Amino acid sequence: MMIARLLAAVLAAFFLIAPVAAGDAELAKLARASGTPDIPGLKMVWLAPWGDVLSARGWRNIIVHQTEGPAGSARGGAAEQSKNPTRRGVTVWVETDGTVYWAVAENLVPTHGDGANRNDNKYIDNSATYRRVVRDNSIGVEFAGNYPDVTTGPTDAQVAAWRVLVKLLRARYDIPLDHVYAHNWIDYKDSRYCEGCWLATLARMWGE
Repeated sequence: MMIARLLAAVLAAFFLIAPVAAGDAELAKLARASGTPDIPGLKMVWLAPWGDVLSARGWRNIIVHQTEGPAGSARGGAAEQSKNPTRRGVTVWVETDGTVYWAVAENLVPTHGDGANRNDNKYIDNSATYRRVVRDNSIGVEFAGNYPDVTTGPTDAQVAAWRVLVKLLRARYDIPLDHVYAHNWIDYKDSRYCEGCWLATLARMWGE
């Protein structure tokens, strides 16, 4: 009887885990696609389609940003970024409702980050990031909505989108988990809040 219950418990655990594993496998396959694929779990607006992943820039890091914009500002920011890809901004924008805007072709480099000038080890060990995690090797993701209070955290919809998006980015560009950074971890930023810190921490926790 005990063996039967144990077997039942193992089987139940397997069926709970299997869909997640299958979903990750599907996501990994889609991550190598071209064009404008439908990504399960994401509402993606493609302002710039993916090309051949082998022709993409060799992104080695992900930098999480938060912009002082109201709800709805990600759409406008992404549109402006699409028109002028190398302006100050990022490749990927996330709206408060969880909509993800892919704004820039993946071989172009928007202006973001401030040169990885933090070397005080306040949040992480900066020996590997100082002057190294810069816009030329880091894909940026911007979360809108922390206005007028910069300490306002991301919405539940943004967190749900981020959970899928960070897996997608890591799979597409083969980015290690410990190369997901908050903007404030690598740059001296606004002292009122820690930009991107909670989102980067979540990403690292999810990947464990």
